[in-house]
Amino acid sequence: MELTVGTILGFLGIALAVALPGVGSAIGVGLVGTAGSGVVTEDPDKFGQILLLQVIPGTQGIYGLLSGLLLMGKLNVFSFGKPVLLTIPEGALVVMAALPIAIVGWFSAIHQGKVAAAGVGVAAKRPEELGKAVTFAAMVETYAVLAFLATLLLIFGIPIKGVA
Repeated sequence: MELTVGTILGFLGIALAVALPGVGSAIGVGLVGTAGSGVVTEDPDKFGQILLLQVIPGTQGIYGLLSGLLLMGKLNVFSFGKPVLLTIPEGALVVMAALPIAIVGWFSAIHQGKVAAAGVGVAAKRPEELGKAVTFAAMVETYAVLAFLATLLLIFGIPIKGVA
């Protein structure tokens, strides 16, 4: 398979869109799981509340994966070895389109995990206030959603003609 530098850049953009939010989500989910394990050990009935807090930082990984899949479709990756051969400027545009979700998804997932891990204390001591802890964690989500939207708009705005 012949590749161009632009196509390699495009694949780099896909990798960034998927990997960085995925790593951030893994860290964030891990932070909440670590904090929640002690609570569940003391009170197994709080498992559902802790699980709710734990899944929240995982959404950035989903946004990254969806962005990567859309980019793969744009680059015709699913055509069994015949991706679009991109020019260098087109490949650079793919990388730039991936950057909002890659960067914001990575950092927001980690920070959302920290906020949700702090919410585990709320679930442990005042379970009736769980909604407030979820709201705090959801506030961080706002920026991940905005970055995902920016990435989607950029993806659909990339003019790809490929190498002639």
